This record gives sequence, C-alpha cells and structure tokens, in this order.
Amino acid sequence: MDKPWKNYLPALCGAIGTVLLAGTAWACLSLERGGPPDRIAVAAALLLLAVLALALLRWEGCGRDTLLILLLPVGAAMLLRTLSLDYAGTDYKNFLTHWYAYFQEHGGFQAVSHAVGDYNVPYLYFMAFISYLSAPDLYLIKLFSIIFDVILAWGCYRLVRSLTRERQGSAAPLIAFAAALLLPTAVLNGAFWGQCDGIYGALCVHAAACVLDGKNKTSVALMALAFCFKLQAIFLLPLWGMLWLAGRVRFRELWVFPLTYLISIVPALLLGKPLGDILGIYFNQMGEYSSRLVLNAPTVYQLLPYGTEDPGHLALLGVLAAGTLSLALLAAGFLFRGRMDNGLAMAAAVVLCVGVPFLLPYMHERYFFLADVFTLCWACADWKRLPAAVLVEASSLASYILYLRLKFNYTVTLGGLFYVMPLETAAMLAALMFSLAMLVRELRNHRKGLKPA
Repeated sequence: MDKPWKNYLPALCGAIGTVLLAGTAWACLSLERGGPPDRIAVAAALLLLAVLALALLRWEGCGRDTLLILLLPVGAAMLLRTLSLDYAGTDYKNFLTHWYAYFQEHGGFQAVSHAVGDYNVPYLYFMAFISYLSAPDLYLIKLFSIIFDVILAWGCYRLVRSLTRERQGSAAPLIAFAAALLLPTAVLNGAFWGQCDGIYGALCVHAAACVLDGKNKTSVALMALAFCFKLQAIFLLPLWGMLWLAGRVRFRELWVFPLTYLISIVPALLLGKPLGDILGIYFNQMGEYSSRLVLNAPTVYQLLPYGTEDPGHLALLGVLAAGTLSLALLAAGFLFRGRMDNGLAMAAAVVLCVGVPFLLPYMHERYFFLADVFTLCWACADWKRLPAAVLVEASSLASYILYLRLKFNYTVTLGGLFYVMPLETAAMLAALMFSLAMLVRELRNHRKGLKPA
C-alpha cells in the first residue's frame, strides 16, 4: 500500500456515517405516530441537525477529513435518537402531552398566562409554539431536546478546547464532541424519555467554556438562560462566585444574570402572566416532593434504609452540607486570588456538579446530568480524570434504567433493613471522593506555585 491506512479513514468513516444517516431517514418512515408527511418532516429535521452538527465543527475550523471522520458518530447519534422517538414514558403521558393539549385548546401563546405546567416560562413558550403545529407532539417535544443535544456536543468541544489550548493539534475537543453525542444518559434523557435536561446542560457547558475563555458577560447570560429553563443550573452557579473572588470575573459583570432573567420573563408578563406566578414556579417545585428524602437518585440519602422518613433535620443537614461545600470553594477562590487557572476552575466545577446534588435532599435521577457532561469533558481534557467520568455515568445511567423499568437494579438487606441503590450510590460517592482528591491536588500545586499536573 502506498498510503498508510489512516489516509483512508476519513472516507471510510464518511461512508459509514452516510449509511447511518440513510438508516435514520428510513427508520423515520417507520415511526408509529402521524402520517407520511409527519414522518418525512421528522426525518428532514434529524438530517438537518446532522448538517448543523457538522456545520458547527466547520465553523470552529475543522477540515474536510475531520468532518468526514465525525460524520460516523453524528450518523450513529441520529440513528439512536430515531429509534428512541416512539417511546412514550409516564412523564409524557401524565404531564407533557396534557400541557400541549391545553395550549392547543386555549389559544397557544395566550395560554402562557394560565396556570399550566410546572416548568419556567421559556419552556412554556416552546410548548405554546408547537401547539400551532399538526405533527405528533411526542416527536416535537423530543426534537426540541435533540436540537440541544447537538448544541451540548458543541459546548463540550468548546469547553475541552479551552482546557487543552496549550496542546496544539489535540484531538481531545473532537473526542468530547463525539462522546457527548453518544453519551447514554444524553440519548436517554431527551430522545427516549422526552426530558429537557440537555437544554440547561448545553447552556451551562457553553457558559463554562465562555468564562474560561474570558467572555464573562456572555457566560453569565448563558448561565441565566440555563437557570430560566431549569432550577438545577444552580448546582454550578457557585463557580461564578468563586471566579469573582479569584479576580477572574468582575462584580459588575454578574449583573447580567438578573437582567437576562428579567428579559426572559417579559413576554410572559406582556401576555398577562402574574409576576408572582412566574417567581413562584421554582419555590413550588422545591416543595413538590418534600415528602421523600430522595427520588431514585444516587445521593447520600440512599445510605439510609429504604423508606426512612425525615424526623425534621435530615433534609436540613443535606442543605447545610451542600452549602458548606459551596462556601469552601468560594473560600478557595478568595485564597487563590490571581492564581486560579482553567484547570483549577474545571476541577471546582466538577466537584460542584457531583457534590451538590449528592448532598441535597429531594433529588431525582436526572439531576446528575451536569455531572455526566462535566466529568466527560474533564476526562477528555485529561485521561487521568477518566475514573470520575466512568463512575458518574455508570451511576447515573443505572439510575435512569431503574426509573425507566420501574425496578431496582440491585438491593441489599442488612440487619433486617432494606437498601435499594447501594451500587449506584457507592459509585457516585467514589466519583465525588476522586474529584475532591483531584481538586485538592490542584490546590496544592497552586499553593506551591507549580504548574498543575
């Protein structure tokens, strides 16, 4: 052979990726809901999203051969999502489809002012918009999440590039892009389950990439948008306080956060939704599941026997523990003022994404979504961090499977007491301990004035 095998790799990956996209279109034609026009429209949407994924990479400067290689994971990602579209879970049946029907029956955007749904207003705008469309609502809801799956992968590319900027020509950002598209919990969350954690997750990842690149106002605005979609964005929010205390973010730049939030709710206010209803959405969510300490999530509360009720202080202890963790990181930002680099900031972000939901009460299995994607990016930037990504994804994925099949994966009985998620919780705890150890190592290196390992 005149050329090494790697010279044929782009053509081979491109060919396989093209076949996978053709399979995506074919699978769409066999969807169960809607008529042929609806199925063709879904196929077109997914193919356009594949084009968008490649266009974003091209915009970031990737060449022809790189795009051909990445066509393989892009095609696989779209086919996997197509095969997931017909699944209708309990959240869709009990909530989302009823919200969609309500918007259809009450004038679309006019219904934004009504007491419908328990999501914040940006998602209600989306529900109002799709209520004017005739395609099956299940597919429309899932396609919205899949759009942000692509944006999430792009964000992972940007974040890992920020962490590996000194390593010219590194393939790590491209690996992060492909891995994010194929991340099991990302596929299950949006395309299969119909959830929208990928939306705020994508915005958080882009916000982190921006702040590491020094684009502080943009990063704060993106974090505000993430918060507008999901309350769980606050798990990562202390990072900006840490960076402010470290001198990397100015206080006046933080005012972009409330300004962005106010802009996001203006349409709802103009449509007649009371301000109190908007501001009370997250407070209502926090009290919705307060009767149970944990809901199928691998948190510290799974170390208690199944069915343990809060005697009045356990939930408070968890909140205090999460607050203490956040305050400790804020203190680290102050102590290392002027010496906080991207590696230390990323280690702190990972500890927040894993540690805060692990310690808080009332957590759902999906609340580790930020941990899934941030540990993935951390590992892609430095393979020494791979154990954290593997442990978090294994724990998170097992928790998803538990919920989706409505059956515990593995249980343990000790002394007549029943423990329902011992393996998932042990894996998440190990990931937290590993992340804390890596953070402490980063802090020691900075204290000694050494370049982080």
